Amino acid sequence: MIVDAAEWGILWPALIAGLLVTATHVPLGMQVLDRGIVFIDLAIAQVAALGVIVADYAGWSPTGVAVQIAALSAALLCAMLLTWTDHRWPQVQEAIIGVVFVIASSAAILVLAKNPHGSENLKDLLSGQILWVNPARLPFDAAFYGVILALCERLGRIGFYVLFGCAVTVSVQLVGLFLVFTTLVVPALATFYSRHLRLTKAYTIGTLGYAAGLFVSVVTDLPSGAMIVCAIVVVGMLMAFVTAPRTST
Repeated sequence: MIVDAAEWGILWPALIAGLLVTATHVPLGMQVLDRGIVFIDLAIAQVAALGVIVADYAGWSPTGVAVQIAALSAALLCAMLLTWTDHRWPQVQEAIIGVVFVIASSAAILVLAKNPHGSENLKDLLSGQILWVNPARLPFDAAFYGVILALCERLGRIGFYVLFGCAVTVSVQLVGLFLVFTTLVVPALATFYSRHLRLTKAYTIGTLGYAAGLFVSVVTDLPSGAMIVCAIVVVGMLMAFVTAPRTST
């Protein structure tokens, strides 16, 4: 099946959005893996999603500034909380992150229980709607991610959590929580033992994963978010197998 012009019109903004997320989240994911706090993105993203859900429940416009402020405020509060717990109880930080994620998820379900479209809204926040990215917002997202990239290697613990919270807040609304987690963790994990060109290999995994997943989802008419997640994992596994250092027996 050949992708027609109308489908390309949907694909190119989605692909650019995926590449922007990849460009920022690959180096952030490497720092997350090095710090041993893999599930921090799930916790902060879920808290940001809870901010969106509460703002929607309050009747604010889904695309309005108030919703963005609510999501970012929730994420930053979560980031500051995790900064404090990381300093106070570093040995159990991963467990604390898990508890934050569960509480935020449960609160979201409770708020959405009275919403007739609650299950659909929750699905959109988890799986994302990458095929319906608005091209007009991409230049602003690119500028925002450019600032994140410029600062991500220069900040300490507090700055990292705040920056991470900002990045995840934007990304979870752009591509969904599952893709945010996959883009952060899979390329960093697949290249963890690479001795050369680790960043290049990780970017390759994200780029090929988004491109292949989007193409296959359009051709097969299957959900794009889930397909991209699977594609990134498959590409990551292949990259890890091909480039992993060989040990002599």
